[in-house]
Amino acid sequence: MLVLSRKKGESIWLGDEIEITISEIKGDQVRIAINAPKNVPILRGELLKEVSESNTEAIKIDGFMDFLKNEKK
Repeated sequence: MLVLSRKKGESIWLGDEIEITISEIKGDQVRIAINAPKNVPILRGELLKEVSESNTEAIKIDGFMDFLKNEKK
């Protein structure tokens, strides 16, 4: 993992298309601005975890439904 220090107004580039800028620092909270193409999905970590957990549950339900369908045959 790469760890960088940045000050307000400074930025980091990911490749040629994604710029992350530190826009504000208040206490223990940092606001960042992300400039990226529209086709690049950007999710907060907690949302990504939530989506992943929902997908896992959906797979379990689908698998159970398939099991029930096969039992009826």
